[in-house]
Amino acid sequence: MVFNGQFKNEILPDQVHILNVAFLVPELRREFGGCAGNIAYNLQLLGGQGAPMATAGQDFAPYAKWISDKGIDDRYIKIIDGAYTAQAYITTDMDDNQITAFHPGAMNHAHEQTVPADGSVTLGMVSPDGRQAMIDHAEQFAAAGIPFIFDPGQGLPMFGGEELSRFIELATYVTVNDYESQMLKERTGLTTEQIAGQVEALIVTRGGEGSHIHTDGQLIEIPSAPIEKVTDPTGCGDAFRAGLIFGLQQGRDWATTGRIASLMGAIKIEQHGTQNHSLDRESFSLRYESAFAQQLD
Repeated sequence: MVFNGQFKNEILPDQVHILNVAFLVPELRREFGGCAGNIAYNLQLLGGQGAPMATAGQDFAPYAKWISDKGIDDRYIKIIDGAYTAQAYITTDMDDNQITAFHPGAMNHAHEQTVPADGSVTLGMVSPDGRQAMIDHAEQFAAAGIPFIFDPGQGLPMFGGEELSRFIELATYVTVNDYESQMLKERTGLTTEQIAGQVEALIVTRGGEGSHIHTDGQLIEIPSAPIEKVTDPTGCGDAFRAGLIFGLQQGRDWATTGRIASLMGAIKIEQHGTQNHSLDRESFSLRYESAFAQQLD
């Protein structure tokens, strides 16, 4: 929702203890999203294979049809009767300030899902989810010998230092943005080098400044991909992570994998919503070559 004004002009600082405000929002969009859905959507665009594992609610039918129409594997999505699918209500003002209300709904049951240990899964990712689900799924991936990416995102504040250290110990890769990186180091007491030393790669995104990949004692600097316009940054991190997964699935080196991820983030930021952009292999390869002055084999 978009409020065609400024929150600061509608909220009286000396009256916040009795706050009671309403905002007229003539512009409204409803978008499909969520980390698992966004990553799966972007991975599908690239030609990779992925299946979101999540719990959804009784209102999931329109999203289920969207997923099916896009050819995304939905075998690990469980419907929880009597619950709503997790959803966020976001109001943005003309200064790009946001007021958000988030309802977890069926996500609170995410721990009822179990990582398959039958050999059908070769790579996993633990992204923001129900707290217990993130803990359980990390342990299950490790127990099954499945390499996985730990992507705490907005879920990072739910965990203390010991729990975050355990995630790092179990994970094969860790990906965070620069702010989350600082929080992760503060809570665990570990340095960047110490975290990177426990995993095959630590990926730190830095917005318009690109990203850093710490691997095998080295720092690989990944440039950001040029963009035509900044339209909506929501979901860029998920698009980037889909690029990481695709690169790993394809056996690419980290320099190439990071650039694929960077370009996916750039493509997404040019469109509203998290699953409204599109691409094909030829256009992606051409844009990759233009962005990074090298061919994508």
